[in-house]
Amino acid sequence: MTLGNQRVLVVDDEAPIRRYLRAALGAQGLMVYESATGLEAINAVLSHRPDVIILDLGLPDIDGIEVTRRLREWSQTPIIILSVREAEQDKIAALDAGADDYLTKPFGTGELLARMRVALRKQPSATNEPIFQSGGLTVDFSRRLVVVNEKEVQLTPTEYDLLKILVTHAGKVITHRQLLKQVWGEGYDDMHILRVNISNLRGKLEPDPSRPTYIHTEPGVGYRLKV
Repeated sequence: MTLGNQRVLVVDDEAPIRRYLRAALGAQGLMVYESATGLEAINAVLSHRPDVIILDLGLPDIDGIEVTRRLREWSQTPIIILSVREAEQDKIAALDAGADDYLTKPFGTGELLARMRVALRKQPSATNEPIFQSGGLTVDFSRRLVVVNEKEVQLTPTEYDLLKILVTHAGKVITHRQLLKQVWGEGYDDMHILRVNISNLRGKLEPDPSRPTYIHTEPGVGYRLKV
């Protein structure tokens, strides 16, 4: 498989490593995000929804193994550890915490790219997912393509995830709690961020966002995609 258009989060406290990976991965057509600490990384996974995470273990605030453990409580995004630690016990601890692979520094870019391809191949494929259509709205899951009245619409990763959940359960009410859990993770309860993203999504999809055609509010309960 090719790696173009995938989103990669690089988590490393060494700026030269981040710069190198940004250049090397960017040359492959990948969209690269960066974090220098464990807490930054967790927030970046929430905001950027990466397709794969490259994670150093020696971070200044939270050890990479703990970051992996926390992410695995709510995310199945592939995690590739990239660390100077060569001891077997470190590799075992990282893999037991939920990492998908472990690569030691110094490393070859070709090998890293190969391991990224392997990790992404293990992810559930969307190639057989249907194309959803309702009125002027078309969502092609296999190509991650959203079209409104024959014009392609650019959504943020979070907006797309929200739309995908609503489309998957089209015609049914999805509660605020269900949306928060599925998009942001277990225990996340910021209703404001949900409302902001739904408002932004309506602004991109609806002919008149003040009178929604597609995304209907069920007061006090949640949202429903009308079909």
